[in-house]
Amino acid sequence: MGDKVLKIGTVHQCNCCLGSKTLHPLVSVIDLSKADLSAHTGIKFDFYTILLSECKCEAYMYGHQYYDFSDGTLLCLSPGESINMKENSKNFPSKGWILAFHPDLICGTPLGLNIHNYTFFSYLPEEALHISLREKQIILEFMDKINQELERCIDRHSKKIVSKYIELLLDYCVRFYERQFITRNEANKTIIKQFDKIINNHFETKQVPTVDILSHKYCANLLHLSPEYFNDLLKYETGKSFKEYIEFKRFEIAKDWLMNTDKTINQITQELGFQNPQYFSRLFKKITGCSPNDFRMPN
Repeated sequence: MGDKVLKIGTVHQCNCCLGSKTLHPLVSVIDLSKADLSAHTGIKFDFYTILLSECKCEAYMYGHQYYDFSDGTLLCLSPGESINMKENSKNFPSKGWILAFHPDLICGTPLGLNIHNYTFFSYLPEEALHISLREKQIILEFMDKINQELERCIDRHSKKIVSKYIELLLDYCVRFYERQFITRNEANKTIIKQFDKIINNHFETKQVPTVDILSHKYCANLLHLSPEYFNDLLKYETGKSFKEYIEFKRFEIAKDWLMNTDKTINQITQELGFQNPQYFSRLFKKITGCSPNDFRMPN
């Protein structure tokens, strides 16, 4: 086995490497049963890649982490991402499909304008989508529709129709990921509790008198999640964005300190990273309906 990563720059090159013919220079649906990548330990794609694995127990490594695919697993990669295969294992799913499409295909289309909203293209492989049989059938139906369109002669309608099919497929993936968040509810709650602990420890130990260090990326890294997956999970479980949740927790801590400590308004303002006592007091009253001093006074 060669010890190198195969860099695939174009959809046509991808077809050649994976044993498929090119029907369109910017998009392709590829049957992985024809692929032979035994000479390589990894693949880097310079275009969007949707990988549907239908195999069991095939080990892969993405970055520095291993991941075992089971039946019906979907992994979405943005341009420039790599899949690194574990040594002494099969190099690629022997059963499955790839939908490859170049950014130029969707340039100027509604999908091109909104592709950044499909955050799962930046998820880690541990955060891949595990799909049901029905969900897999829906994905395969869209891939088949795309392939049927590609088998027609390219005309002025091709780009619009294919990009619409891809957009619908991605919309279904959004639905399927929301279903997965539901089925992983207990695990997600554990992650939220761990995040709460990170926030509380940060302010209680007075590591830095600011919230700047509590960045989205920093916290996601501590939780061993991609920033995109973490943000989507947080939004689904709490209804709040990362920034909104940090603000919510800061005020919860502020209220706790006002009621249960002798910290002054100045101390609370500084230790929780608010701009100044006046700003904190105005914001506190806006949110709670009373000033910090009134909140602290016993009824």
